[in-house]
Amino acid sequence: MKDKISVRQICFILVAYNAATKLLLYPTNAASAVGNALIFSALFNLVLQTIIIWSVSFLSSRTDKSFFELLQNTFGTIAARIIYAFFALYFLASAVIPMNEQQLLVHDAFYDTIPSLMVFLPFFIFSVYAGVKSFTNVGRCADMCFPVFIITVACFLIMSVTEGDFTNLLPIMRQPVLKVAGMSLSSLFRFSESAFLLMFMGHYKYKKGDAAKLTISYAAGGLAVIALMASFYALYGPLAPTRSFLLNNISVFFPIVGFVGRVDLFVVYAFDLVVLFAIVLNVQACVHCLCLTFNKNWRIVYSLCANAVLIVITFLVNNNFTVLQKIAGDWMWIPAVLFAYLIPVLAWALRRRSRK
Repeated sequence: MKDKISVRQICFILVAYNAATKLLLYPTNAASAVGNALIFSALFNLVLQTIIIWSVSFLSSRTDKSFFELLQNTFGTIAARIIYAFFALYFLASAVIPMNEQQLLVHDAFYDTIPSLMVFLPFFIFSVYAGVKSFTNVGRCADMCFPVFIITVACFLIMSVTEGDFTNLLPIMRQPVLKVAGMSLSSLFRFSESAFLLMFMGHYKYKKGDAAKLTISYAAGGLAVIALMASFYALYGPLAPTRSFLLNNISVFFPIVGFVGRVDLFVVYAFDLVVLFAIVLNVQACVHCLCLTFNKNWRIVYSLCANAVLIVITFLVNNNFTVLQKIAGDWMWIPAVLFAYLIPVLAWALRRRSRK
């Protein structure tokens, strides 16, 4: 088994990386679009993606083959390579929004007196290095990130829950249903971890009960996001859309912060490490797909090319983040539906036995 990863490590990814990228600009965008109904918009997407996660997990119990091998057995090698080429493009596109949101977070929280582009460019050194690593290394990084995620999320909840007024979330579903549904659709691309699970197929040994573990892990990460979004709106109410980042604003009213200063920024910094690994997972999945597309293990070349594209995009959209967010909300749901919802379900129709 090449690029071996364990079920435990995938569970850590589905908990920590799942939540990390959703806690950047998504809570503010949701609060701006649907007000106090933001948690219901997120809950709908969470339930829908959890079902897809279970579907892919359960499919793993019916075959020990990778997704590429399933495609190869059904459509042939050339078709499988073409499909993986499109997956590579999808993962690369999926990295753009969280990458640029992380750029804004770093500038907003830590280096607000320095141009954000100068501060953010070292990210690509890390991304190129991480892009050449296999799924085995991805799993080891998840082992490291998971305890950091648990501790930081616990700190955010402790520092916010006691200070918020949860009556701000009432009355329930005050917003029109169609408006909430529209927000769910435009943010669907943020709930797309089943595409990663497809890539992990065949790289871990399935045991009885693993589908339940993977599904519960994803649901747990999503519920952590919803809990923090509820605390965020409880703190700020109608003013939540004016707060740029949940992470940088959710703990400012905690008494210790008032007496000592912004000690909560240490928690934000630690959480941002998890965000970094969650973002580069897209690059790693892209490189994995390119290796199979071209049948050459030129990881460093593929990683350099992928990051070159991301650098160009970063320069093009610098100071145009609002436009980028609008484009993502209007169009990114289309590839997300295809690669993270339809294809994982249609994978059940693939030939799971080798042709004789």
